Amino acid sequence: MQQNAPEVLRVAVLKGGTSAEREVSLRSGEQVASALRVSGCEVEEFDTKDTSFIDKLVADKPDVVYIALHGRGGEDGTMQGLLEILGIPYVGSGVLASSLAVDKVMSKRFYEQAGLPTAPYLVARQSPDFDQSAFIEQTVELLGEHVVIKPATEGSSIGMSIITSKDELAGALELAFSCDKNVLVEKYIAGDELTVAIIGNDQLVPLPPIEITAEGAFYDYESKYQAGQSHHFIPARLGEEINLKCQDLGILAHQVLGCRGISRTDFIIDASGSPWILETNTLPGMTEVSLVPDAARAAGYTFPQLCMKLVNLALEK
Repeated sequence: MQQNAPEVLRVAVLKGGTSAEREVSLRSGEQVASALRVSGCEVEEFDTKDTSFIDKLVADKPDVVYIALHGRGGEDGTMQGLLEILGIPYVGSGVLASSLAVDKVMSKRFYEQAGLPTAPYLVARQSPDFDQSAFIEQTVELLGEHVVIKPATEGSSIGMSIITSKDELAGALELAFSCDKNVLVEKYIAGDELTVAIIGNDQLVPLPPIEITAEGAFYDYESKYQAGQSHHFIPARLGEEINLKCQDLGILAHQVLGCRGISRTDFIIDASGSPWILETNTLPGMTEVSLVPDAARAAGYTFPQLCMKLVNLALEK
């Protein structure tokens, strides 16, 4: 049920935190806070690395919280659970959808169950009885030597490797295990990278698809957050049929995971023009070089309008 918004909205922006994506989150939070002030909101910013923010939320009880956190402790359902307990509306998906989407293994299982296209994969779990040699042999047999290795719950390509040789597998697994006990190993699919943002709760609106090219070997952390390291083409140059197909799949991914407010689903388009879902982000970046603000701009939203749209969607919950 939609709540009656007060004349001046009091918004708490949560940023920073303790995840590996802290620096990106600080930038997102600063951009969002500035945009909401432009829109006339009363904004207070909190770096959640200092847990005293909880006492402030309890004492002041803002009208709504904008979660500008990325990665663990913000995007994984924990912050959403805290705000549910406190009874404060917040931007983005709820506890379950957040925890599912941040886990690349669990989200792939949901895509599979729904019949959505996602690359073949294996899961490595760090444990005393993990047989790395046997796992490497299984990977080569089932997926080949050209694979993508990712920590299950890290974002921004942290701990990710793309390898082309069996000899590289052990080192790539070690890197991913340094970030997470669960590691996703996917068959590499060559193609063009595209992303689609979805806005809405019940009435879902896809933003224009963005085609992404990176200056480096792939769209890694530096490509995502350093100006000039990637290029965004809006709408994607892959043709109307592919763009519409990805928008439809983006909506389905949003629905399958139970997302609300905002999501961004990433794709690889293979040589035959078939899209493959990589992952869905429930709190996509809002920095000056992030994808969602670019897509929203192409759809006619200024950045302050986009932020206010998400705040108003949060108040509908």
